[in-house]
This record gives sequence, structure tokens and C-alpha cells, in this order.
Amino acid sequence: MRIVTLEEHISLPEMTARLPKGAMSFQKPELADITGDRLKAMDEQGVTLQVLSVDSLGAQLLGPDQSPAFAKEYNDLVAEKIAGHGDRFAAFAHLPMTAPAATAGELERVVKKYGFKGAMIRGMTGDKFLDHPDYEPLLAKAEELRVPVYIHPGIPHPDVAKIYYGGLPDNPGIDQALACYGWGWHAETAVQVLRLYVAGIFDRHPGLKVIIGHMGEMLPMMLERSNRAFANDRAPQRQRSLKQTFREQLYITTSGFFTFPPLQLTLDTMGVDNILFSIDYPFSDLKTGVDFLNNLPLPDDQKRKIAHANADKLLHLEK
Repeated sequence: MRIVTLEEHISLPEMTARLPKGAMSFQKPELADITGDRLKAMDEQGVTLQVLSVDSLGAQLLGPDQSPAFAKEYNDLVAEKIAGHGDRFAAFAHLPMTAPAATAGELERVVKKYGFKGAMIRGMTGDKFLDHPDYEPLLAKAEELRVPVYIHPGIPHPDVAKIYYGGLPDNPGIDQALACYGWGWHAETAVQVLRLYVAGIFDRHPGLKVIIGHMGEMLPMMLERSNRAFANDRAPQRQRSLKQTFREQLYITTSGFFTFPPLQLTLDTMGVDNILFSIDYPFSDLKTGVDFLNNLPLPDDQKRKIAHANADKLLHLEK
């Protein structure tokens, strides 16, 4: 069975060496490899194609005078490294989010020049969510190009981290786990998506497609309650219900989640056409992820949709 995965990370040393020291807190040696051990592991586990994305905040750590050139060089380097492997690797654009006026142009450049499949952003940019007016041109361009924006969690804003996740007993690393991959950044990503809805972004851009990972960043569990809550607020900027909007414009990947109950909930709330398979390599094991997919107690047609068909359609992948 063809298997396409969408949240698979890279971090190239020649670029990260130019970022502020201490910024790369999740570095793993496997992030620097693309066509070596990564490709070998893909062959062993039957992964057909990975859509690669830059793991670090990267250009988001640089000021607006530096980030456009940095993002451009990063994208060019990724394209160079995957050239000749188009049947095994694709990529999401790395964008200069601290220079909002440059984001739409860079997305268009790499989509048209290299065939990149969309963009991945990581959390907030400073104190701005994606619904900020500065990012309207980026969202409009993604809609025009018919490519999705993947919202990956990012490091919490320092003020949020201090108030929500600080002041804990001394236990090295536990504050980071609570603030990031154990809870906090998943909740923040859910807030990003809900803000897009409340601000009327989805209705202004009905062709915009947004992807989130980690089995929906807790949104499937809250969907019925949130849908009901927002239905009671007759804000004129929202034309459709939350549930209808999400089913038409939001896609969820399985990245890092390999047990069936969360997937069943996502199937029940979002439907199988909105679910995409991902592993979160190298932070999650390829074999664990593929075994989970192969052993799903679902009809073959649903497994095929999750494994590749939904991604092929959304990302316009060659079959």
C-alpha cells in the first residue's frame, strides 16, 4: 500500500549554525539526514513518500531584515537536497514569518519553482497569531495557489510560559514538557485554528486548506461543545458553523499518535476524508507508525484514504 507522511522533519546544520545560540532545543542527529538512513528506514518500513518540513523556528527567530533571505536560502537548500528523489520526498515551504510582507512571495516562488506542496509555520510569531491582518496576503496566496498551510506547534510566548508553566518544583525538563509536547503547544495550536474561525478567515478564504497534526491538537474532543458555543454567538463575520467549516477546510494528521481511540474520535467528528497519515519522524519511530496504520481495524478503502489518497488529493501529488 502506498504510504504518504506529512509531518516529517529536517534541520540542516549549515542553516541552524546561523541562528541564535540556544534556540535549537530539540536537535536530533537524524534531522540532518535525508537520503541516507532516513531513506533506508523508509524502504524498510514501506513508506513511499515523506513531505519534509524544517523542524526549527528558523527564520522566525530572525528579525524582518534577515528572515526573508534566510528562508529563501533554506528553501533552496531543501530543494537541492531532494532533487532527483521526487518520488520519495516533497517539501513544505519555510517562511519568513517575522517579515509578513515577504511570506506570500516566498510561498509562490517555491511552489512554482520547486513544486513545494504548501507551507508549514510553527506556532505564534512574536505576539501575533495567524489571523493577524499582517498575514492576510499569505493566506490569500495559499488559497490562490491551492496549497495548504500546516500549523505546527511552536514554543510558547515567554509571558505565557512564565505564567502557565513556570514556578514548578525543581525537576529538570518538566516545565518544558508541560509547556510544549506534553500539553501546552497542542492547546495553543487549537487556539490558532479557533481564532481563524472566529475571525472569519475561513469564510473570507473558502478555498484555504489548513492542516494540523497530533490527531487534531485536542480539537476533535471539543468539537461538539465548541460548535454549540459558537452557534450561540451570531457574529456576522461567520457564515458557517464551526463543524461545517472544519469538515470543509481543516485536515488532521496522525503525527505522534498511534493508538486507536483518538483516531476513532477523529473519524467520528471530522470524517475519514479529513484525516492524513503522518509519523513525526524522527521524533516518532517509523515502524511504530506504520504498524499502527497497517493494523487499523478499518475497511481497506478507509485505510487507503488515510494512508495516501487524501494526501494525494490535497497536495496534488503524482501517483
